[in-house]
Amino acid sequence: MAKAAISLLLSGLMLTACAPLAREEATPVIPAQFERTANRPAAVNSRWWTRFGAPMLNTLVERADAGNFDLAAANARIEQAEAQARISGAVLFPALNASGDGTRAQGSGTMGSRRGPFLSGSPSNSFSGVLAASYELDLWGRNRDLLSASKAEADSSLYAREVLRLSMRAGVANAWFALAAARERLRIAQENVTNASRIAEVVKQRLAVGTGSALEVAQQESLIAQQRAAIPELRQAAENNRLALALLMGRVPEGLTISTPPLRAIGLPGIKAGLPSQLLVRRPDIRQAEAQLEAAQASLSAARKAMLPQISLSGQGGQRSAALANLLRPESAIWSLAVGLTQPIFDGGRLAAQADLAEAQKRELLENYRKSIVSALVDVENALVAVREGAAREAAISVVVARSREAFKLAEERLRAGTIDLTTLLNTQATLFNAQDNLVQARLARLNAAVSLFQALGGDFTVEISPAQIAAMDPAPEVEAP
Repeated sequence: MAKAAISLLLSGLMLTACAPLAREEATPVIPAQFERTANRPAAVNSRWWTRFGAPMLNTLVERADAGNFDLAAANARIEQAEAQARISGAVLFPALNASGDGTRAQGSGTMGSRRGPFLSGSPSNSFSGVLAASYELDLWGRNRDLLSASKAEADSSLYAREVLRLSMRAGVANAWFALAAARERLRIAQENVTNASRIAEVVKQRLAVGTGSALEVAQQESLIAQQRAAIPELRQAAENNRLALALLMGRVPEGLTISTPPLRAIGLPGIKAGLPSQLLVRRPDIRQAEAQLEAAQASLSAARKAMLPQISLSGQGGQRSAALANLLRPESAIWSLAVGLTQPIFDGGRLAAQADLAEAQKRELLENYRKSIVSALVDVENALVAVREGAAREAAISVVVARSREAFKLAEERLRAGTIDLTTLLNTQATLFNAQDNLVQARLARLNAAVSLFQALGGDFTVEISPAQIAAMDPAPEVEAP
């Protein structure tokens, strides 16, 4: 009866722990194509930042690849995860240890007969050399599950580094574009001060001959002051972006000079988003979430199998002798073999709670995986809309700038001829100055939208990249920025 009960108990535990895990539907329905995809050539170059045609940007990205502190820390985390995977895999192999010792002991002379005389204690020697081996039989595959979980975590750390690398490169591009925009806006503000000062001289001349008023002079000088007040803020913005680039490249900012061209000289790449399903292999954050889900699945399987019996084998063999000279004689050989069986019976529900914990963690990561896919689709659609609408906005503002520049030129000529009042000219100046500044910001928004689209697409990856291929990607050589 007892044997039958134990057999039924073990069978039930085995069925509970080894039951196949139900594979839940992990991915939501993916649309056939992006709604806002432009009809442009497909992207095939994984070095997406080179599409802007800016050598300085290429240099900055390469320098950041080599010197970024966060990337260096991510590389260290990868090494930690790989070491942990090797630790988990070590239990699949037997453990072999060697030990040797020698002792010399002095016995007590009072341990003899109570009636006889005390004897002097005699010293004794003992020498031994032993090899001990132990091995846990992985009958149910629990240790292999733990190894699979560790490998999946290592894959997750590889993809986490690529998420960081993609974000860092996008940060370099955006900071450099912002630096160029701040410098261009600063140049425009300084030109506006020059133009407004020229008009102020005309107004003062009119005041001198009696055709102008002090109010008109004050109004024009107020406009000049407004333009001058914007200059410090633009200088600060330019310096802040230069410092941000220094940090991204892992360099001290002193002495770092970064050149920038006019924003119009920076090319806007032709972009095609491709198919939404390609995001599953392009986006490293999706691959990271998938690897974390695989690790949780393996951990859950290991937690269930921890309820099953564990069998371990151990043995040792060697030599032991009272004399060192006789240690290697056949008569000095010793050995032992042992088999151990451990079956959890009552642990206060600890193992069951660990399985429940692993199950809940897997469900959480499953929802995170689903969210990462939907978020990726939304990111791409948002970026495509920003690219399209940004182009329309820049085109419209370009027309405003052209018309405002023409109106300002005509208004200045008529002011000199005395055929218009200063109020009309002030309105024309303000419109031109605002339009010029808005045009620079519109161009910057288009560049940022292009970067966001590359980032949303996971770069220009068009084929699946395995963790081994990612690990083989060496950082770019260190390049000094001019």
